[in-house]
Amino acid sequence: MPTYSIAQLAREFDVTARAIRFYEDQGLLAPARTGPSGRVRVYSQRDRTRLKLTLRGKRLGLALAEIRELVDMYESPKDSAAQLVRFLAVLARHRGTLEQQREDIEIALAEVDTHEAQCRKLLEGMPGQGGASAARRTRARREQLD
Repeated sequence: MPTYSIAQLAREFDVTARAIRFYEDQGLLAPARTGPSGRVRVYSQRDRTRLKLTLRGKRLGLALAEIRELVDMYESPKDSAAQLVRFLAVLARHRGTLEQQREDIEIALAEVDTHEAQCRKLLEGMPGQGGASAARRTRARREQLD
């Protein structure tokens, strides 16, 4: 069975050794220890798979506690239907959080649009600011960026 060093896993998954040690501290990985004073970590295929699943969970935006629960269920020989139901529940909760964040962002963007429109209107009416032409230039620059 293949084994991996922390440097090999870090390179393969494009993470730092510190991140891998953090996942170990969180109970997601459990490498064997070798060498003098047990300071050298040796990761198994199991650890590699758990790291891969952990990073997938992080990309989804799941909390480490959720990831640990799901990864632990993945290894368990228990009923796979119950595991899938639990995973669906975690995903549904996460989807709800993301949808709320998206709604909050849309509201914030609408407020920004309102304030920008108010500022442009005020600029158009100010003497010495170039009036409508300055506002047109600002709008044109904004459209170029969009």
